[in-house]
Amino acid sequence: TQQISRMLTKLFQRARLEKPGQVDTRAAEFTLGLLVAMYDRSGTGYVKIRSVAAALIALSGDTLLAKYRAFFQLHAVPHGKAVSITRSALRSLLTDLNQIPGIVGETCPLSSVEIATHDCFHGVLKSAIVEEKFLSWLRSEPPVLLWLPTCYRLSATEMVSHQARCR
Repeated sequence: TQQISRMLTKLFQRARLEKPGQVDTRAAEFTLGLLVAMYDRSGTGYVKIRSVAAALIALSGDTLLAKYRAFFQLHAVPHGKAVSITRSALRSLLTDLNQIPGIVGETCPLSSVEIATHDCFHGVLKSAIVEEKFLSWLRSEPPVLLWLPTCYRLSATEMVSHQARCR
């Protein structure tokens, strides 16, 4: 957690330089607290970097497609001539991502991670899938991750303004 704290401090310092007055001075502290609450419930002081990376990608302001591609890159491994993601890597990613709604009391049963993994690999004979199949499955908005596109849409509409006037 100390390494993550230093990394978050640097990250938010850069963000404050890019967007003066828009980034809280305690952002790194709050983000670390959130990450520890999600991924170190037993208080060991250790958090998997891959879990932190997945959470930061999910909570970023990037587009859904950019997030999905980053998730793939985070968990993909060379598989023959292609780069692909295995069932166990997908299961790990989904488990990590489900900690995010879980922290606010929106728990998802572990069985839904298994169902989602099965759905993603439906009709696949190999032990891993390529990025195209992974992205296609995510675009179908699997129930286990429905919160992600929903949060993205809510965030995207915050900046919308209409020139309509009401009486």
